[in-house]
Amino acid sequence: MSGPLMPQATAVWLIDNTTLTFDQIGEFCSMHPLEVQALADGDIGQGIKGRDPIAEGELTRAVIKECEEDSAKRLKLAKLSVPRAAERTKGPRYTPVAKRQDKPDGIAWLVRNQPELADSQIVRLIGTTKNTINAVRDRTHWNSANIHARHPVDLGLCTYMELSSAVEKARSKMTSEEREALEAKDRARLEADTVEPAAEGPKKAPSIEDLFRH
Repeated sequence: MSGPLMPQATAVWLIDNTTLTFDQIGEFCSMHPLEVQALADGDIGQGIKGRDPIAEGELTRAVIKECEEDSAKRLKLAKLSVPRAAERTKGPRYTPVAKRQDKPDGIAWLVRNQPELADSQIVRLIGTTKNTINAVRDRTHWNSANIHARHPVDLGLCTYMELSSAVEKARSKMTSEEREALEAKDRARLEADTVEPAAEGPKKAPSIEDLFRH
């Protein structure tokens, strides 16, 4: 493992206790800089308690200070004297019991807002099954009446980086016409969600951060 044991909690601590850049924190915690910024802004991860990587032996104050003074430098995981648990690299994504009931909501959001994603990609992102995806999509899920589409990142089911990577991979296989059609739908959705009318000007393709916003 090349990063901290609890990436988001460690990122929260680094945001609150250092002057490191989002890029530096993101690279160390295996998170997209936009995801780190969302944590800093309180858009996601509310309630996550910061985890001190110095106390856990994952970083040293000297390394942090060195990186604070030079934004081009990157944090390096300290050598631990106690072996860490092996990282899981295969098999379905583990989801805490408390979050498993949120999976149908996350699936509903992806099916509605990211139709370009293949079922196999949603399986990997959420840690679910194709049967469950089909049941949510067809509204034959046993709990359909209580399913409400909610952003899977806000639910803690995946990260911004994982979601953006999956979307980019899916769109790379599409024709230019198909991509343009999806971008038009993205713009329409963002405009519909805007409370105040945007200032007049040329329309831009939505950013990664905008694309995954509610």
